[in-house]
Amino acid sequence: MSEKKKSEGRVKSQESRIKTKEEETSAMDIPQSHLEETSAIDTPHSALKELPTAPDSYRDLKLQTEQMEVHHHPQLDHNPKPWKEYLLEGLMIFLAVTMGFFAENLRERISDSNRGKEFAHALYSELSADSVVAAHNLQLRIAKAKDLDYLYAYFKDSSLTALPRQFYPAFANGLYLINSYAFEPKDGVLSQLRSSGSERYFKSVALQKLLGDLSLSISNLRYRNEQEYQFFASPIKAFLLKYFDFNWLNKLRQEETSNTILLQLNAYRQSNREIKGNILNVASMDRVEASNMAIFYKQMLLSTQTLQLNNYIVANRKVLEFLRKNYDLQNE
Repeated sequence: MSEKKKSEGRVKSQESRIKTKEEETSAMDIPQSHLEETSAIDTPHSALKELPTAPDSYRDLKLQTEQMEVHHHPQLDHNPKPWKEYLLEGLMIFLAVTMGFFAENLRERISDSNRGKEFAHALYSELSADSVVAAHNLQLRIAKAKDLDYLYAYFKDSSLTALPRQFYPAFANGLYLINSYAFEPKDGVLSQLRSSGSERYFKSVALQKLLGDLSLSISNLRYRNEQEYQFFASPIKAFLLKYFDFNWLNKLRQEETSNTILLQLNAYRQSNREIKGNILNVASMDRVEASNMAIFYKQMLLSTQTLQLNNYIVANRKVLEFLRKNYDLQNE
């Protein structure tokens, strides 16, 4: 009897183990969310047997997942292209680069041409105004040379006490006036072109050579002006301080309303009025020295006139002619 009970006990123990394994298997199939809900409400362990192995929604989701289509990447064919296509692509790239190069080059040429026209216009305006001043200065120097000729002859053998009416206008114009005859050419635009490197906008080699000649003539003319001023400072200035009657000049300024002494002298010469003047310290004057000084100064002025000033006028005219011809400045 006891053996029969032991045998039944072993059978029940095996069945109990089998049920326990089934319960564990059923618990593994339950979704995590469902387990959390059951644990939250403290469901007894024995009640797990009554729960379904999987909810319908979960089975549907699993079924949909199994039925989803799998998209595979297409297999690309890397077959080599014909050599003509490579040649065509290379030709198109070459043409694109070449056209870009020519377009950029054309843009730079147009920009340089416009800048060249602007500088040509500014240079033309400056040189044109200077040419008028240079021509006027040339006429003034011719008149000054005539007064120096008069002084040279007068100092040699004429009376130094009984002075004629035309003596002091010639004395003042020939030896006293200096700034009215010093022609200073303008080179603002030309200096800007050289200092900034903008002279490259003038592509013509001929124009660049003309501008070089013009710069040289300006430099020579300025050097000559400095020499003339040095001669005025010594000996002419000392001669004037000793012998020139500045009281005559003050009377002239009081009577004439013109702005410059040169215009006042011209107005006095054209009038019938007479202002008396004297040579100071006449007893100590050396006639030969005075006449030689006047004629030497005249020769210096003539040399400047025929060389440095004339060279500048010629260089100025050549540049103006070139600019008018090549930059459409005929109406300027």
